[in-house]
Amino acid sequence: MRGDLVRKLLARVLTTGLAVLAFLVVALTGATGWGLAVAVTALAAATWERRVRPTADGLAESVLVAAGILVGYARRLDAGFDPALAATALVLLGLVLLVGPLRDAGALEIRAANLPVRSWTPLVAARLGDALLVLLALVALAAGLALPAWVALVAALLVGAGWGAVGLDLARRRFRPSPGGGPVGRALRRHQPEFLLYFSAPPGSEYQVTMWLPYLERIGRPFLVLLREPEFLPTVAAATRAPVVFCPTLKTMDEALVPSLRAAFYVNHGAKNSHCIRFSQLTHVQLHHGDSDKAPSANPVSAIFDRIFVAGPAAIERYARAGVEIPAEKFVVVGRPQVEAIEVRREPVTGLAHPTVLYTPTWTGHHADADYCSLPVAETVIRRLLDRGATVILRAHPYTTQNPASARQLARLTELLSADRARTGRSHLWGAAAGRELTLTECVNRADALVSDVSGVISDWLYSGKPYAVTDMGVDGEHFVERFPLAGSGYVLRRDMSNVDEVLTELLDTDPKVAARWATRSRYLGDFPAGSYAEVFLDAARRELAPDRTAPAPRAGASLPSPAA
Repeated sequence: MRGDLVRKLLARVLTTGLAVLAFLVVALTGATGWGLAVAVTALAAATWERRVRPTADGLAESVLVAAGILVGYARRLDAGFDPALAATALVLLGLVLLVGPLRDAGALEIRAANLPVRSWTPLVAARLGDALLVLLALVALAAGLALPAWVALVAALLVGAGWGAVGLDLARRRFRPSPGGGPVGRALRRHQPEFLLYFSAPPGSEYQVTMWLPYLERIGRPFLVLLREPEFLPTVAAATRAPVVFCPTLKTMDEALVPSLRAAFYVNHGAKNSHCIRFSQLTHVQLHHGDSDKAPSANPVSAIFDRIFVAGPAAIERYARAGVEIPAEKFVVVGRPQVEAIEVRREPVTGLAHPTVLYTPTWTGHHADADYCSLPVAETVIRRLLDRGATVILRAHPYTTQNPASARQLARLTELLSADRARTGRSHLWGAAAGRELTLTECVNRADALVSDVSGVISDWLYSGKPYAVTDMGVDGEHFVERFPLAGSGYVLRRDMSNVDEVLTELLDTDPKVAARWATRSRYLGDFPAGSYAEVFLDAARRELAPDRTAPAPRAGASLPSPAA
């Protein structure tokens, strides 16, 4: 997070500073060649800033650079007033002023992947800023070579003609839409999707979608993925063969939600879910992106959905324990299909000379009462594990680096593991090797024991039958297990680490809770046959898509945020 901020600030300073410097050098000195060189450098800085800050507004900098280049051009030609150069200046001014509005208008258009349509206008509109920078660089080159002004004018007019075509098409889409809908809507009608996966979340959250895509595909019915943030489009599209549609506004959602749809699935409680819930003809099903005893797993907002698919009876009890009243008929126990590939180990895993331990610290959460992160005390745990000859797989939550303190603590742990690997040869894993190159299931299958914070990882791990320890980072003390019942079948590490050696002995050597763990496994993950475990979810989803399925009753009394574009 801090590195991101530094890059953005540096890009802003470089772009603005070089644009001002270029204009001053050309306008106030005789060093025209140097001024043009600085202008080109400013354009390069602006290009970098667009990569670091895609929504950066470079209007003032573009005006300064363009003015500096044109003044330098006039000096190079040294021919008095040149009508072609004046016309070039007017065209450039128009382009500079139009780039922002056209880009913003294009950003309001629906975009799609994995569909046989090519909607070129929104894509081109998103690249107009880059096109302007390239044009200014070409004009600067023409000025540096003292080419006739008509060369720059022709280049500017060609770019302007392209922009005019983009503007006219965007205006036509806005003010004279096709009666049959746009190309994306027509393609979706031909595709005849029966359900959609709706997704809106902060950057870095695509794992919430990708964990469900293989199982949605196994339902065997046509579907689509509807996104509300554009940055997820390429990642999600690469993870599925289903159509993926980015809808920036409620109007574009109206185009994407075609009549063949019967159900909508959700993987979180994002605020923009209300934009889709308003389509009352659909059955709305909450899947969640994990099962844990965290407070968000019993979110009262769940009540707005027609169905709530949960892993096991424990999830239903969790809502009741939190005082969230939801009719029993809304809950459907479907297991946690993502665990089907986890290897179940029924024999004891105690007394291993060199055990492999998976450590999965969670992030700090949006609020203090949801901060279960153990990174502030993790160094003690890691050192004790290394002293016991353990190989450590460190798999941090994707949001960890959003907190600068957590990022520093994580870096310290990787330093410890790197030094130990160099000294002992043990194959510790961390960073991309544990978080991207391996799936969670692969990490679970490699490990003999788990140390985790309160998170959904424990529920998935529970399927393996292997022992686990849970960190108590709050002030619950003896009430910790009451708040987080899943910890009752594990070994609880106190925040001050005063019992770390005792816990690691139970975890790796004696494991007295093995019997309790199997009983908890049924409560949290359902008591379904291993050979057909995921079929329980698939059958439940297919029932929601049955043509004779009764339409959901109106959600009277459900409080929804007001939809906003």
